[in-house]
Amino acid sequence: MYARRKRTYFLMMGGCIVLFVSAWAFVRLWSVPAAVAMCVVAAVIPPAAAVIANRRGPDDRWWDDPSGDPESDDWWDELDGRKRRG
Repeated sequence: MYARRKRTYFLMMGGCIVLFVSAWAFVRLWSVPAAVAMCVVAAVIPPAAAVIANRRGPDDRWWDDPSGDPESDDWWDELDGRKRRG
């Protein structure tokens, strides 16, 4: 779960850096408006990366993380359908 989040975040931020660097190193030589547009797109990526990388998946537990009380944790697991009654 955390590896997926880290990988997503770093890929998006790597794309952001590539856009900034390529916009002003190469693209500006041919088209300044295109370089500015690339920078605008790159400026939108960091907040989007934070939101997308911090999404919780359907199997992620966050509202009922283990509390340390085995009886309570078993009760919540039973309610969530994670454990069968035995």
